[in-house]
Amino acid sequence: MTRLGSVSLEMPTDLRGPRVEPLHLQPTTPKQRGITRLTVDIPDATKPSSLSSRPSRWRTPEFVVYGVVFLVVVPLMVWIPVSLSSTSHANYPVYHRKLSPGWLFGRQVDNSDHQYRTFRNNVPVLTLLVTIFLGSKAAYTFFVPQHATRYQTGSHLIPFFLTFSLILLSALHGISILKILAIISLNYYIAKNTAASKFGPILTWTFNICVLFANEWFSGYQFAAIHPSLNYLDNLSGILPRWHINFNISMLRLIAFNMDYYWARNQSGTVDNREELNHKQRTRTSHPLELYSYQNYVAYILYPPLYLAGPIMTFNDFLWQLRRPTQRDLRGLLGYFVRFLVCVLTLEFILHFMYMMAIKDTRAWDGNSAAEIGMIGFWNLAIVWLKLLVPWRFFRLWALADGIDPPENMVRCVANNYSVLGFWRAWHRSYNLWIVRYIYIPLGGTNNVILTTILVFTFVALWHDLSFKLLIWGWLASLFFIPELTARYLLPARKFGDKPWYRHVCAVGAVGNLLMLMTANLVGFVIGIDGVGYMISKLFSGWDGIRFLGTACLCLFIAVQVMFEYREEEMRKGIYRRC
Repeated sequence: MTRLGSVSLEMPTDLRGPRVEPLHLQPTTPKQRGITRLTVDIPDATKPSSLSSRPSRWRTPEFVVYGVVFLVVVPLMVWIPVSLSSTSHANYPVYHRKLSPGWLFGRQVDNSDHQYRTFRNNVPVLTLLVTIFLGSKAAYTFFVPQHATRYQTGSHLIPFFLTFSLILLSALHGISILKILAIISLNYYIAKNTAASKFGPILTWTFNICVLFANEWFSGYQFAAIHPSLNYLDNLSGILPRWHINFNISMLRLIAFNMDYYWARNQSGTVDNREELNHKQRTRTSHPLELYSYQNYVAYILYPPLYLAGPIMTFNDFLWQLRRPTQRDLRGLLGYFVRFLVCVLTLEFILHFMYMMAIKDTRAWDGNSAAEIGMIGFWNLAIVWLKLLVPWRFFRLWALADGIDPPENMVRCVANNYSVLGFWRAWHRSYNLWIVRYIYIPLGGTNNVILTTILVFTFVALWHDLSFKLLIWGWLASLFFIPELTARYLLPARKFGDKPWYRHVCAVGAVGNLLMLMTANLVGFVIGIDGVGYMISKLFSGWDGIRFLGTACLCLFIAVQVMFEYREEEMRKGIYRRC
């Protein structure tokens, strides 16, 4: 099991270099072979010195048995939801109104999730937007000399980003662009006028949390509330009238800029030594103070590829990548595009053959067995993971095509997690990195683990949605950290890791972790408190439920053993992950 992790307490360094040279990064990630080709590439996670010396277990009798179980259980896990989605099933009339015409094999598609439906239905428009953006940038860079505006902004691309962003936001939000510019301008004013004071971070956080609540409370603010004669302005609301829903992502960038500037203003750390910078170094290394300008700030906040959904970057990282552009890896970009298409097709097949979201939304599970109820919950979690993965990878692919490399949000499959700590590092990873830098470390990190974790997940829950359901989810997630932290304290890997029984004890604990993770996420993002209550009552209401739970725990135990060995295989290839 992975350690709690060494959290760096270094503050961002200060930089005073008058001239910055192009950065040419040499690939350090070893070539992936075999099963590790499935691992998502994160260059910073490569540590050749951590190569595992343990022999492979893949061909041992133990893992041959596990393989046989996989060959039986995995097809069964697919067959159950497919059979529940059959037109001949007794519950089909309850949820069929949620289905839409599909495009695969004449089947209908479960396009009932509003969040993913918005993205899915607008993929052609988004693809056109990406084409226009990259084409416009190519024309701009052809006609505008690189030295034209670099002195003032650090990059000649800033004017292009500003112009394109303002046009894009005018189309997306109409007149509400004025509200967005007002908020980000007030935040910039706070940054510039309080950075020398220790109260600067407090004012930054207070302002942004107040904006978070006010946006929701006033539904994005109506001009008619000022005066009825201004009602016509509310009709000029653009393609996405509810601008405040997406603004939560921008709020994270507002805080990131203010805190990065605060640390740069207070000159913490060392000066830039002109060496190659990886992601962590770009995040921690500050820029000259004059580059924390309003132009750069607005270009960062409204950067088109990442504006709507992320991934989330720090200001320092964003500007370093503009000042020292890396060599573009076209082969890697093509490979990432292929991965994206595979994920899209996987989700499309699931939505065409497993109507789990429609069943969940209509509570169409009367008469279902405990195994069927369990599979409804499991596949809903898998769909939640995929429906977030696909848009995030689309927007990251757009940024990569533009030469900007934001953090990868999903670095583990939803079914390849056994640690509560590791799960949150791998799920919405860019958000996790943001939380560690701007909340976890400033609050004391590992010195106050329990209190810090509760505060972090309370913020995460309220940031997602101001609802009681997500608040419960946040507190459950905090509570479920305690068993793993206790187990790591009582049975540390450094002391017992070489014992033959240790791996199996860890697997038993990991089964508990998985049950807790599924429970928390079903509450927060799938069926809520009532739905989880129904599932639990179904599991313990009779022998059928208890038998399924016992069988499920055995299957999870085997799955965890495979997860352990997969990570050992990664380390044999020089790939190290803390998740």
